[in-house]
Amino acid sequence: MGGGRVFKKTSGNGNIALYLGKRDFVDHVDHVDVVDGVIKVDPSGLDGRKVFVYLACAFRYGSEDLDVIGLSFRRDIWIQRVQVYPPTGETAAKTPMQESLMKKVGEQGCPFSFQMPTDLPCSVALQPAPNDSGKACGVDFEVKGYIAHVANNPDEVIEKKDTCRLMIRKIQFAPANNKAGPKAEISKQFMMTDKPVHLEAALEKEIYYHGDPITVKVKINNETSKVVKKIKVTVEQLTNVVLYSSDTYSKPVCTEEFGETVNANSSFEKSLQITPLLANNKEKRGLAVDGRLKDEDTHLASTTLSQGEKEMQGILISYKVKVNLMVSSGGLLGGLTGSDVTVELPLTLMSPKPAAVLFETR
Repeated sequence: MGGGRVFKKTSGNGNIALYLGKRDFVDHVDHVDVVDGVIKVDPSGLDGRKVFVYLACAFRYGSEDLDVIGLSFRRDIWIQRVQVYPPTGETAAKTPMQESLMKKVGEQGCPFSFQMPTDLPCSVALQPAPNDSGKACGVDFEVKGYIAHVANNPDEVIEKKDTCRLMIRKIQFAPANNKAGPKAEISKQFMMTDKPVHLEAALEKEIYYHGDPITVKVKINNETSKVVKKIKVTVEQLTNVVLYSSDTYSKPVCTEEFGETVNANSSFEKSLQITPLLANNKEKRGLAVDGRLKDEDTHLASTTLSQGEKEMQGILISYKVKVNLMVSSGGLLGGLTGSDVTVELPLTLMSPKPAAVLFETR
């Protein structure tokens, strides 16, 4: 384990340096990985002050560089602070990660750890408009070491050179057990017809991975005199932003029209495939994507899994698949109407759990 990658950030004055062995921490729904690291402290530069570390989950809107005065808004959803130097006497057993980091840091290393609660959102960003490249909006997690007299005094000025910070990510992976997918149906009667058109749609499985085609099984029993000309299948992303209030934004991320005809008094059954990809949605402002630490590739934001006991704050993501029948209205003009023969199915879109996450090797 000793050969793993180490992430390090030193303060401007060189008196403190943060060390983490990984930057991705997994939320297993019933518990979250412990965030454990080491901070190196040079006591000669403290001038009687103390060293603290905090872990904060924040909702942020504004410029990437937080030191720019301008439109910048940040609200801590959750924050925890610990004093690491001088030691407070509470010595917890070191984790294997901390043991490994201490070997690299030496005797000036002070271990710290944080246990996040299970009701925090995951790292997620809202896509800026193409010309807004510097603007960041989303939920992020930050580990920050700082030199101060007290842990949290709004009146104490902490200079930037007395701080060092590393961004981390909280991520969720798809559960290992995939179940049968959801099913929905509707019967609809049109004006001047006495019999209905019946639509049933089902997903093959409950969870789909990013980039995989989604199979929607469609059954139609058309007992009317009208003709179903097309089937429209849409995947929508629902972004619930919970801060002062709860607002939900819905954005289509994929729409396909299938030119399948279902004549009067006939039935139809077929599996249709649709693949939502971020690559096809790069211009959509406000679309949620999975959080990233650098300019690495990302994908559409993953579904937020929760135990559902407490209301979570931040940005929560869900998806749905809509199946809509386009029906000819008959008559002389025979125009198409997007009828309201529509069913919706919940969709869980996530990444599979990697084979073994021991030490990040990137």
